[in-house]
Amino acid sequence: MAGLKPGNLIRLSKSCVGEAEKLAVMGVLDREFLGMGAEVQQFEQALTAFFGRPAVCVVNGTAALQLALQACGIGPGDEVLVQSLTYVASFQAISATGAKAVACDLDAGTLTLDWRDAEKRLTPRTKAVMPVHYSGGVGALDEIYAFARKHSLRVIEDAAHAFGTTHQGKRIGGFGDIACFSFDGIKNITSGEGGCIVTDDADVLRRIQDARLLGVEKDTEKRYTGQRSWEFDVTAQGWRYHMSNIMAAIGIEQLKRFPQMAEARQQLARRYDELLHGHERIQALPRDYAIVVPHIYVVRIQDLRDRKMLQSRLLEQGIQTGMHYQPNHWLSLYRDSAASPLPLTDAVFPELLSLPLHPDLDKIGVEHICARLKELI
Repeated sequence: MAGLKPGNLIRLSKSCVGEAEKLAVMGVLDREFLGMGAEVQQFEQALTAFFGRPAVCVVNGTAALQLALQACGIGPGDEVLVQSLTYVASFQAISATGAKAVACDLDAGTLTLDWRDAEKRLTPRTKAVMPVHYSGGVGALDEIYAFARKHSLRVIEDAAHAFGTTHQGKRIGGFGDIACFSFDGIKNITSGEGGCIVTDDADVLRRIQDARLLGVEKDTEKRYTGQRSWEFDVTAQGWRYHMSNIMAAIGIEQLKRFPQMAEARQQLARRYDELLHGHERIQALPRDYAIVVPHIYVVRIQDLRDRKMLQSRLLEQGIQTGMHYQPNHWLSLYRDSAASPLPLTDAVFPELLSLPLHPDLDKIGVEHICARLKELI
C-alpha cells in the first residue's frame, strides 16, 4: 500500500456514527451514571418495539449466544449443531457453557446451515441447533425449524449479520424460538459493543436478566432506576455481561437511523450484484436485498488460487477486503468438532472474498471496486 494516503483507502467495514451518537454519550457522561441504568432500559424498550417481542441487552453478541444457551439449560455433556463457516464467536459461546459445538456442513449456494447434514450428526446428546444468518441471509430457516421440532431441539439463531432482515414478512427476531444479535462497531447498528437476545420465552428472559448481572436475582429493575441489590440470592452461575448506559445511548440513536442505513446497505449490495452479474468466475451469493439487510458482501471466485495475492493487489489499489470466515473445524480447539468430513465447507472457503460494505460507501466506490476486481481476476 506504499504511497497510498489513508484517506484514499476504501475500508472493508467501519463504524458509521454522527453527532447524535456523540451528544448521547456526552449526556451519559454528564449525568455520571455510566453502568446499567435508564438508557439500557430505554434501548431495550425500543428494541422490543422494533421486534414486536421482548429484548434483553448484554455486553456483546457472543455473550448473547452464551446466555441464551445457558438459559435453555445447555451445559456440559450436551451438543449444539452449528455450521463450521462462522466466526469463532459462535463456537466459543457454545464451548463456554461446557457443551460441545458440532461442526456441520453448509449449503454451497447460500452458505448457511445444511440441515440435512446437521441431521446426520444428531446424537442423544444433541440439545439445540444454531443457524447462522451468514451475510444477512437465513437460508432454509423454515426447514431448520421443522427439523428442530421433529427432534425436540431448541433453536438459537445467530442473527449477528441479520439485523433488519425479514423472512416471510416478519423481522428476524420477531418470531421463532430465540434470536441473538450483535451491536459491535461494524454491525448493521452499533452500540460500540453490545448485543441482545429476543424471545417470547419468559423463563429464558428471566434467567438471562439474572445471569448478565452475576446471577443476582431480580436485580434488573433496580438497575434501571440507578439502584442495586444489597441483599440477594444467587442460585445459578452468572457473568458480568450487562450493557452499559454509554453503549445503550449509542444504540438508541443508531436504531433511529437504521432505516436509512439499511437502505444504503441494500442499495450498495444490489449495485454489486448488477455489476458482477454474468461474470464467468465471480459469483455473488443469492440474496434478495428487498428483504435482506446485509452485514457483509461476499463473493465466491471460481478457481481462486492465491487469495492473499489478490487481496494484496486490491489493497495496492486502495481496496481493503476480508475473508469471512476461516472454518472452525480448522482451529486447534475445535478440530474434533466434525465427526465426519465437511467437503463443501472445505471447498468453498478458499474461494470466498468479502468486499467493502458500509453506509459511508457510495455507488461510485462500488463501481471502482468491481472494475479493479474484474481486471485482476
